Amino acid sequence: MSETRIISADEEDMKSAVCEAAAALAKGEIVAVPTETVYGLAADAFNADAVAKVFAAKERPAFDPLIVHIASFKELAEVAVLPEDIAGTVKSLAGAFWPGPLTIILPKSDKVPDLVTSGLPTVAVRQSGNVIFRSIGKALGRPIAAPSANRFGRISPTSASAVMKELEGRIPLVVDGGACREGLESTIITIENRAGEQKPLIRVLRAGPVTKEELQKFGKVVIEKKISERPDAPGQLESHYAPRTPLLMFDKPEDFRPEEGKRYGLLSYRGDPKAGYVDLHEWERVEELSPGSGKLMEAAVRLFHVMRVLDEEGLDAIVAEPVSETGLGVAIMDRLRRASAPR
Repeated sequence: MSETRIISADEEDMKSAVCEAAAALAKGEIVAVPTETVYGLAADAFNADAVAKVFAAKERPAFDPLIVHIASFKELAEVAVLPEDIAGTVKSLAGAFWPGPLTIILPKSDKVPDLVTSGLPTVAVRQSGNVIFRSIGKALGRPIAAPSANRFGRISPTSASAVMKELEGRIPLVVDGGACREGLESTIITIENRAGEQKPLIRVLRAGPVTKEELQKFGKVVIEKKISERPDAPGQLESHYAPRTPLLMFDKPEDFRPEEGKRYGLLSYRGDPKAGYVDLHEWERVEELSPGSGKLMEAAVRLFHVMRVLDEEGLDAIVAEPVSETGLGVAIMDRLRRASAPR
């Protein structure tokens, strides 16, 4: 096991941290870096050997494609082909949400190694809203492939310390940029121009911080329910984002039947007894996503942190209280369902 170093990227140290991370990427190393969504495990997107190290460190199957991050819209032409029929929509979406947590699936450029896209003819592209990440990309001068910096299928990391719990000894460097602002992985979409229709069809393949309501300004939006063992885009596997501790979800609170002698924790939305879960059982530990207030934005930011806290409690199972499936609630429930899926 090799040593994993953490370097700070706070205001005083940011320039040196960016230079060190970019130099490591240029040499074909992999580096954990902050984004506004979760921490990513970065590699030079055009270096297939470096990308292979990402798959190895995460124990990620080669059939699960990666997201490629560009430092500016000008770099899009380096990684993707922009079809004429959807070019206007892509530019409008990029203008509204880039830099930010929106990933667009497009035909891939020949420059992108097949390993990055798992052999698919398309590539997932976004421009991160995190200034540290974008600065590293600019210093490198090449696009960056970066899935979440965790073991495959596990809880996504939203802090440098969480990255260390997942990948210490597996990677050489972690850039500590503090806690992630969004806390949920990016929204992933495809765009289809339909003959005879004024608005394009936008398919949401993975719900995220950019919501259906926000996307509806740009086209007709459909949230795909497709789950596949062989995904044709990132974020489509049924079981994902999961703690080691089994996570349980129920249609209604009364369906919970605790087994004698087992220790249960509750992942509550806001700790409100009226939801029917808080007083349902003598929980070993209760963690709240948005204590008292029930704000979906706060819940999204805290979701993976709270899951990790409960996972480290030595429980037999975690019971997750559902949240309203409106706005960001769609993405939160997507992560909870995948975390509770059979493994």
